[in-house]
Amino acid sequence: MNYLKQFFYLSNVVLFIFYLYPGSIFGCFIYSDCKIQPQLTRDFLVSSNHVYVFFIISILGLIVFKHKLKNIFIYLICISIVLEIMHLIIPERGFELGDLFGNIIGVFISFLVFKIIYKGRLQ
Repeated sequence: MNYLKQFFYLSNVVLFIFYLYPGSIFGCFIYSDCKIQPQLTRDFLVSSNHVYVFFIISILGLIVFKHKLKNIFIYLICISIVLEIMHLIIPERGFELGDLFGNIIGVFISFLVFKIIYKGRLQ
């Protein structure tokens, strides 16, 4: 389980780098244009990319810190809000409510999935 904890910490560092980079790192490599953000799927009311990223990070965090569910849930919600708010001051990035709600929805969906899977096994 220690390797999962390290992977969670590393994934947080990578998330912060990609989220706070002024432009799109993926766009730089895929399209040779740092202003273009690749889309995995079309958006539906919220940013699908943000839902996917925060779902994966959150599931990993919930598995690693299942003994501290409240703390990890608060941490995940806080970083989902703070990272999006940071886009107000980062050049080439923009704050969008759809992205913010995508982050938060990703955390909530992962929490629900985690609770369903681990129902009765936590204690």
